[in-house]
Amino acid sequence: MSRKALIALPVFNEESHVVEVLTEVSKYAEDILVVDDGSSDQTPERLEAITGIKVISHPQNRGYGAALKSAFDYAIDHLDKYDVLVTIDCDGQHEPALLPDLVMQMRKSFESEPLDILSGSRYLKSFSSDSIPPEERRQINVAVTQRINDQLGFQITDAFCGLKAYRIESLSKFKITDMGYAMPLQLWVQAAAHEMKILEFPVPLVYLEEERSFGGSLDDAIKRKAYYDEVLDREMQASGLTCCTTESCNDHADSYNE
Repeated sequence: MSRKALIALPVFNEESHVVEVLTEVSKYAEDILVVDDGSSDQTPERLEAITGIKVISHPQNRGYGAALKSAFDYAIDHLDKYDVLVTIDCDGQHEPALLPDLVMQMRKSFESEPLDILSGSRYLKSFSSDSIPPEERRQINVAVTQRINDQLGFQITDAFCGLKAYRIESLSKFKITDMGYAMPLQLWVQAAAHEMKILEFPVPLVYLEEERSFGGSLDDAIKRKAYYDEVLDREMQASGLTCCTTESCNDHADSYNE
């Protein structure tokens, strides 16, 4: 019996998008997992009314990284059933119609050199429907992506896109401890440490909520960039990779100007 692809959506207070997004995702998904990260609006009630999905609920809001970790753990626990995990955000900024192509490309790679991660990129190709990203978020993304490439040897173009496909056999190699928005940075460092095979997949650049809060002090762009650098430093040290010097970290922080 062939295994399926699992489509996972981290959700927090998405009452205005969740029904529409899941209705569209269901057109292209084999199985759907929703991780409700302690929503306090009408999201839980909306989810209860949707049939054919699996829901994991966090009693309290734990963070974007925590929601993805729950999806990883679920996929690993059901390895006999699934071969590919695709994560897609529930804010309407990713196109569910891309899901079959992501899954197909992952499975095609299994025939020769298996991909570990097929990562969406909003900067790999231009689309006529592209939005203009908020400038400070674009600048942070550029700076962090450049640092990852310089220090980890990758050639990626988008460090933060939430639309990704994973080979489930590879997920157990990740040790996720950052429960917030810096969690993807842990993935890049650990993927480099494990010499994983990674490719990018072009996706449209769509921003529907430009004023999204990152929570507390992280809404300040300079503090958010400094935190991302801190996570990268800590993770590279933990993974036994060369960490940047304090001087070079300061250079990266100065360049913040996702």
